[in-house]
Order: sequence, then C-alpha cells, then structure tokens
Amino acid sequence: MPTIAVDKAALFEALGQHYTTEEFDALCFEFAQTSNHDRPVVNGKQEPPQLKIEIPANRYDMLCFEGISLMLNIFRGRATSPEYRTLTPSNGKAEVLTAHKETARIRPYVSGAILRNIKFTKERYESFIGLQDKLHQNLARQRTLVAIGTHDLDTIKGPFTYEALPPEDIHFVPLNQTKSMNGVEMMTFYENDKHLSRYLPIIRSAPVYPVILDANRTVCSMPPIINSNHSKITLATRNIFIDITATDRTKAEIVNNILVCMFSQYTSEPFTVEPIQIVSSHNNETRLAPNLSPRRSNASLSYMNACCGLSLSPKEACALLTRMSHKSSPSPSDPDTLDILIPPTRADILHQADIMEDIAIAHGFNRLPRSFPSISGTIAQALPINKLSDIIRLEAAMAGWSEVMPLILCSHAENFVNLNRTDDGETAVKLANPKTAEYQVVRTSLLPGLLKTLRENKHHTLPIKIFEVSDVAFKDLTLERKSRNERHFAAAYIGKSSGFEIVHGLMDRIMLMLKSAFITGEEGLQGKDAAEAAYWIDEVDDPTFFPGHAAAINFRVRGKESVVGVFGILHPSVLERFELRYPVSTLEVNVEVFL
Repeated sequence: MPTIAVDKAALFEALGQHYTTEEFDALCFEFAQTSNHDRPVVNGKQEPPQLKIEIPANRYDMLCFEGISLMLNIFRGRATSPEYRTLTPSNGKAEVLTAHKETARIRPYVSGAILRNIKFTKERYESFIGLQDKLHQNLARQRTLVAIGTHDLDTIKGPFTYEALPPEDIHFVPLNQTKSMNGVEMMTFYENDKHLSRYLPIIRSAPVYPVILDANRTVCSMPPIINSNHSKITLATRNIFIDITATDRTKAEIVNNILVCMFSQYTSEPFTVEPIQIVSSHNNETRLAPNLSPRRSNASLSYMNACCGLSLSPKEACALLTRMSHKSSPSPSDPDTLDILIPPTRADILHQADIMEDIAIAHGFNRLPRSFPSISGTIAQALPINKLSDIIRLEAAMAGWSEVMPLILCSHAENFVNLNRTDDGETAVKLANPKTAEYQVVRTSLLPGLLKTLRENKHHTLPIKIFEVSDVAFKDLTLERKSRNERHFAAAYIGKSSGFEIVHGLMDRIMLMLKSAFITGEEGLQGKDAAEAAYWIDEVDDPTFFPGHAAAINFRVRGKESVVGVFGILHPSVLERFELRYPVSTLEVNVEVFL
C-alpha cells in the first residue's frame, strides 16, 4: 500500500486539533489506516516532524495532503462532503481539445480540465506535483495506462489539438532544459536519466509519438514522457490547463477527477472546475470533461447488517455513510434499500460490498459484534487440487524427502536442451521481453528447478532427497488466455548410487496413499471409481533418461488409460549440463488426473 508523508503540524492545523502519538494512531486505525512518526534528515539538516500514513491501495483520493485532511475531517464530522461542480467560463465557451484519428495508433484516449484562479504556496505546489507522481506510479501503472500533463494556461492559447506525429517532426524545449530537441533526440538525451528513462520504452519504438499542441502549434507536452518548458507551472501560476492521455479511458477519467477535485479547493470559488470540450469524432469520444456528477447507486440495508452483524436503522446507516463522504437516503420505493450518491473521488466503490465496508469502517471495526456473520460471500474450503497437493506433500515429507520451491521461470536451454528435449514451439509459454537469459520461459517441467537446486547444494552430505508440488504451464490456444496451468509432483535423488529403487518406492507410496484418500473421501475428495483404479509401469525410451533405465507411469480409471508421469535415472549428458557429478534419479507425475 502507498505511504504518504505529510507535515505533522500542517495536518494537525487542518484537522483543528493537536494529537498525541497515541491519539493520532487511534484515529488512523479507526479510518483503516496506519501511521508512523518521523523526523527525516535531508542534506544534513533535520526537517520538521512528519507523519507517514499508509493509505489503503484503493483510496486514490487520499494520495496527497489535501485528500487526507479532507477525508479525516469528514470522518470526524468537522466537514461535509464537498459538492464538486463544473463552471463554464464567463463567455460561455469552453476550451476545445481535438483528438486526431492518428492518436489511436499510440494512446487513443484524451481528457482534461482547467483550474482557474488557483493560489499556490510552496507546500501546495509540492503536493500538486506529488499527487501526479503517486497517480503515475499506482493507478496509471508507471504511465503506461495514463499520463498527466499540467501547463500554465496563460502561456499557451486554445483551441488545443492532440496529435500523433513522427518523432522527427516534434520540436520543443523539454521541461527544465534550454535546448530545443526533436523526439528522437529526446529519447537519446533521457535514456540515462534516472527518473525519465523508465518511461521511454512506452513509445520509443512507435512510428508516431503523441503530442499536445496549442493554437499556435506550440508543443505543450509529449506524453507520457515530458512536458514543454514553455508552459511550465510555477508558484505564480494562476490558471492550470491539465491534459490526460491514456490507453484506458476509465482510468483516464478517474485520474482527471481525483486531480482536479483535490486541488479545486484552492480556486477562487472552492470545489469548482472549468471543463473542456473533448472533440474525438473518430472513436465517438466527444464529450465535456471532467464529469463531476456523483454516481447513483443503492445498497440493501439487510445485506449490510447481516455482513456486519449489526441491526442499523436506515437513518443510522445513512449517518455512517455521511462520515465516509457519501450522501444517502432511504429509498422511497423500498424500505430495505438505501439510495446513495457516490462522490467523483470515490472510484473504489463498485458494489454494495464496498458500501458495506464503508459502513463497517464508520461504525468501527473494533465495535463490530464478535460473532460469525449471518451472511458470507464464500464458504471456506480448500480447492480439491490443493487438498490433493497437501496429501502428496505430507506423504513425501514423512518418507524423508525435503520440499523445495524453485522459481517458475527458467531459461529456454534449461527447460529443453539441458534435458535433451526439443522445443516444438507449441508447448512452452515464452516471455516476450525477458530481462535476463535466466528467465525466458514458464517451465513445462519441475525437473529444471530440482536439478538447479541440487547443483547449488553439492556441498551438502549425500544422499540428497528433494521434491516439489507446484504448477507448470503449457500453451493452449483453445482457451481465452491461450495457456493453462497443470499441477505436478516431482522428486529427485542424488547419491553415490543411482537410487532408482528409492524413487520407485516413493512413487508406489504416493500412488497408494492417493488411492486410499479417494476411497475414504478424505475432506471433499470424491472418487466413486477409485477402488477400480489401477496403475502400472512400462519401460520407455526417453532421451532425458539413461537408456533402459526409465519407466512411464500408466493410470487407468473409469475405463480410460493415460500416461501420467515418468521416472528413471538421468542421462549423463543431462547431469553434465547441470554440473552434477553423481547419478540422479527423478520422478515427475501429473497429479490433476487423479481428481
């Protein structure tokens, strides 16, 4: 969850009360937050005391000082939820931002707003910039989904256009620079910048770059990389033009609403925002933005009471929702329903379950009855595949084997070449842009992880007996996600002798216990035909194993036969590639066939 650092004295002043450490920690706990007190040292100088508040991951409206102070004041009853409004300018004509069709090739959606007659102080300015950074890192997913541009409106002139141009045709002076560059030059200039270099790959390989231009073709920004120095905002800025470009329209509007709502309190007429006309006829996105109208929703009072173990009246429930910045009233058509107006800052409210959570927070988690809820969304029970895995883990551990948990990613060579297997191109899920050669594919076998574990533990006393119960992945073009997981059990034995009979014994023990578990119906495992199930082994010619020393495990149930696994002594070439000096026997079984 994000942690926000705020000035302690300024927050207490905004809350109208000085708190002790214990009192403020209690307030944060009531509001489902946690806090730490700190006094950082910057450049050898001790800064004023700070509060580091851990914000719930879904509360994007509290990623700045303004949001925290406002929501805590509403929660404590010192303030009411603001009525955010859009006001058109005195001439009746909103500024226009026209999106060109070519932008669909790179970042198809655009939004924006104007904050008129805003008054910045140093603290407000830093909070404004800080909120943009927090939104970029969290909701905007490192600017891949949404990018924010802020400009001094008095330095540029509308109407504005959102275009996609070849990088060689984009020329402007980047923020805090003095030299004009084109798009290609900027990519080279910022590739070693510790802050901006991480965003360059978002558009670097694209044939066109997105750009915001004013009526004089002056570049305002090149999202998601950088703004123009020409329209840079300062403490003296009074009118701010905000552009939002995105690959996800919903998140673009959420970011826009949160940014303007939090800082509209500093405009000459608090909590008002000037909208802009978005013209985007090529994708039917023409509209007035932002839309600050509250969303209408409803929730069942009986559902919320049942979940929380309470017996609130409609009036009491509405009073609690008021503390969470909602406006609500009993429905005139149904006494069990509450009609709720959700403010534009609460994008986290998606379902009546979210309303129920706000009821619980406002009432106080510590004050909820300590009883089993009369209604529950789920009934706790292990998935059959996980129960089956636990049975196998327990049996292997009791047989003296140690469980290991290697990574699910491995190199292409480890998954295929090192095991004397060929890649047909239709089996393994491959990473499109692996960071290292060690993580290129999702494993299709548990053996590479086990063998790498043995390689890294060669200094331990022999023999070593290890196992793993986990997932492998395969391509499956018949599924929507084009891949599927499969639960496997694998074991490996290394010693001065091959240990083939030991691995064989483990396999027999596992198969016996699986059959017993299904016959008794252990904790939800059902297999009516388990008593008739049978398994046997056949010699198999597998290049992974030493010739004549490998066997396939065959399984029959309900009249259907299938090969579920293989075990044997590894081929010397496999041992050499994994740098193992002693013979190794392995076992691998697909356990999903037993369900």
